[in-house]
Amino acid sequence: MHVRTKPANLVYIFSDEHSKEKLGCYGHPVVQTPNLDALAKRGVRFTNAYCNFPICIPSRASMTTGSYAFTQRYWDNAHPYAGEHPGWGHRLTEAGYKAVTVGKLHYKDGASPTGFPDQRLAMHVVEGIGDLYGSIRSRRQQRPRLAEAIRDAGPGESDYTRYDRAVAEQAEQFLLEEAGREEEPWVLYVGFVTPHFPLIAPEEYYNLYSHDEVILPRQYGMDERPMHPVLEEFRRYMNLDSAFDEPTVRKALAAYYGLCSFMDAQVGRVLQALKNAGLEDSTRIIYSSDHGDTTGDHGLWHKHTMYEGSIGVPLICAGPDIPSDVVLNANVSLIDLYPTIVDGAGLKLDAREQALPGTSLWPIARGEHVPRRSVFAEYHAAGSITGMFMLRGERYKYVYYVDYEPQLFDLLEDPEELHDLAGRPEYGDVLARCECELREIVDPEAVHAQCRADQHALLNKYGGAEEVLRQGEKFAFSPTPTS
Repeated sequence: MHVRTKPANLVYIFSDEHSKEKLGCYGHPVVQTPNLDALAKRGVRFTNAYCNFPICIPSRASMTTGSYAFTQRYWDNAHPYAGEHPGWGHRLTEAGYKAVTVGKLHYKDGASPTGFPDQRLAMHVVEGIGDLYGSIRSRRQQRPRLAEAIRDAGPGESDYTRYDRAVAEQAEQFLLEEAGREEEPWVLYVGFVTPHFPLIAPEEYYNLYSHDEVILPRQYGMDERPMHPVLEEFRRYMNLDSAFDEPTVRKALAAYYGLCSFMDAQVGRVLQALKNAGLEDSTRIIYSSDHGDTTGDHGLWHKHTMYEGSIGVPLICAGPDIPSDVVLNANVSLIDLYPTIVDGAGLKLDAREQALPGTSLWPIARGEHVPRRSVFAEYHAAGSITGMFMLRGERYKYVYYVDYEPQLFDLLEDPEELHDLAGRPEYGDVLARCECELREIVDPEAVHAQCRADQHALLNKYGGAEEVLRQGEKFAFSPTPTS
């Protein structure tokens, strides 16, 4: 039975492109994340947490609204959330609670009615439009700058590291100067942009990692990587269809590790400010990320795919009524954050909210309710030649590609996803069951067709695919408001 959650303040920290295995508390032998490790020690760490769409804008729309992206047609990084559907910000604001955001949101713009009237240092999509180039989905495109960013990895400062320092400072100021004056529970959302590319890490964090100690990617060699045609198209699109030499890979991984440690240090600043403000005992904390990064595994970099490195995210919850040092393997995802945040404010979910696919994490964290369910994810954005859909059950991960052969992994026996079982006759029944369960959630072919039509219509609004293709890629990584 679900016991109503006592209202409490919330600090919700959301990073960008943080692979769930790249933390000390998740078992990585090299990456140093002392602040997040300490948070996990005094709270609950979810081992099977996922985003629902492995690219920024649709993932954030799902997290905000608690709905799958396909139900609201947030298809890619040029279909940003603009408040068309109610999010948890609307719910809290309407109930009279203060909801402050600092940092990256990646919505359409700050003027749209997204439910967050108090946005500080907000980062939104470029010019309110976003990445039109990624909506084309043509085999004629390529994005060489994504590969160049791997070759250019190293020590230094970037707009992203400077931005995250400013975000941490603004969050500190709110906690130390304003939060204690609020009479009702408040929510502070802190949106960091690291460890997202570019792979430029401040020198003190980059130097934490010798190139000799980084863990080389699994299935990276040309004779090892899976050659599924959808994955091959990703490699061609990103100019990754040949392997980087080992020194380049080691340098890039050292930079990614360094960015993880840098971002962890900014988290530490926020959590220390919460403690210094005397609010630690009355505040719950959530840490997660919008998606991961494959960092070379399976011959892939960035997000975009259904491999664990891309689709898996860290998720840690802590607070005065949350048990300490607990690890849970329940399947959870970012759509659970809407009911979690509303429940944590002491608000009762209305009928519409109860019909959402997610569930509050607080009773799960307290051991009152452990759901047995599958996680659903989808992808229809840059680099994909077809619609991609994932179902992650208790044991198997099933990836359905419209018009292409599926993939199937036994995550209990093969957590590194080295062996695709989809072509083995003895797994025919498993494949059939997975497809049946997937189709209870979504009609893949119908959604793929609707997505293509919406992307075509959007491109036509800006002169058509040929014109957008002629203009080329306008930016590799979204600029920050402090750029």
